[in-house]
Parts: sequence; C-alpha cells; structure tokens
Amino acid sequence: MTSTQPVQAASRESAPIRAAIARINELLVPQETLEAVVVQRRIFALWHRRIVVVATNGRFIVMRRGLFGGYQLKDVRWQDLKDAQLRVGIVGATLSVTPLASSDLAVSGLTTPVITIGGLRIHQAQKVYALCQTHEQEWREKRRVRELEELRAKSGGVTIGSAPSAVAGDSETAVARLARAKEMRDKNLISDAEYEALKAKLVSSL
Repeated sequence: MTSTQPVQAASRESAPIRAAIARINELLVPQETLEAVVVQRRIFALWHRRIVVVATNGRFIVMRRGLFGGYQLKDVRWQDLKDAQLRVGIVGATLSVTPLASSDLAVSGLTTPVITIGGLRIHQAQKVYALCQTHEQEWREKRRVRELEELRAKSGGVTIGSAPSAVAGDSETAVARLARAKEMRDKNLISDAEYEALKAKLVSSL
C-alpha cells in the first residue's frame, strides 16, 4: 500500500472522521507514515463517537473520541505486538490486538490486556489486520534471533549448525540451558532441528 492510499481514503470520510485522522497525523513522529485506516461503523457507536484505528509504519493506534469532545489514544509499537486476531461478522468486524508487556524487542514474552475494537468496517479492518500480521512476523523473527544470541552467549559461544565447541559451566548449568532451549522451541522461536542440535552439544559437553 502506498502512503497516498490512506490519505485518499480519509478524504472520502465525514468531516468529524477527517478531523480525527488529521489529528492522528499531527501526532505522528518524524518519518512515521499512515499505512491504513479503519473506522467503526455508525450503528456500533450509539453511546459514543466512532472509534478510528490506524496502522502506521511504526505502530498500531486507536483513537477513542469522547461523546462531548476530546479523545483518548492508545498505541502499540509493532515490536511490542504479540498477536492480532480478526473476527468478521455479517455487518462488522472485530479486531483484537495483544501487546507484549516489556519493551526492547519484548524478549520476556509477558503480555498485557487485549485491545479489542468491534463494529469496524470489514474491508478496512482486513487491511489493518494484514499489516498487523506482516509486522508481527517481522518482529517475531527479530525476537527469535535475539533469543538465539542470548542463549548462545549463556552457553559459552555454542553456535547452532557449527562444529562442536566447549560449553562452560557444570552439569547443572547445562541442564538450565537445555531447559531454556526447550522453552524457545515450545514458543516456536527455534525449530526442532535447532533444538536437537543444541541439545546434542550441551549433552556432549557434560
């Protein structure tokens, strides 16, 4: 999607929605651009003004506008995104985003409460969901690489797929490293083959 497409889509919205999108644009950091916009359908906003959701090249942003003015923003950086789900109904879509609790590539894997927005326009929600999936996979791979680097460092420089090398520490430490490797495999951060290779090196070092 080109950067002009969200702008063109926004130009077709009502004046209040255009104002909301313009306000979000004003709050973007340098080099941050809009990639997609999704607006809550009017019939799902009987007790509040419609919610506007945008995806930029850096984060996922939800703007909840107050019934009597003002707004509340909530955002999730792509590197802190753990999961995104989309449920499509007959008249609207529900988008759910689960952020990770920690920053710095969110290596710890802890999560915070899910952000759920219902009643979204289906076609627009599908575009935002696709972007969530793209960025999630990109950052999941970066986290996997970080986890591998940390595991290798703790294992005394063992490199998966290379020739066997010495592993520092006693058998208890090796068991802890093996448990860590199993946890990474269970989280799909490393493949079964990578796990077995690391397991063989750790066992041979005892």
